[in-house]
Amino acid sequence: MVENIENLPTYSKGQLALRNGQDKPAIWIAYKGMIYDVGASRLWKGGKHYEHWAGQDLSEELQDAPHAEWVFDRFPLIGRLI
Repeated sequence: MVENIENLPTYSKGQLALRNGQDKPAIWIAYKGMIYDVGASRLWKGGKHYEHWAGQDLSEELQDAPHAEWVFDRFPLIGRLI
């Protein structure tokens, strides 16, 4: 975990939307205001994970996931969503 999240770069929803694995090669998702790079995960190949698309805030969608928010511990925290 990053010790000082205030020092992380900030990104808008528009900037996040471009990191969908199609418009730009980066594959990012947001959860609870934090942005994670999920590009190294085979489960996010092409910017899609089951019915979820990268480049979005998935905070609401996690409620229906078969896992909890601990899953984000596996991915680099790269910024904050503003």
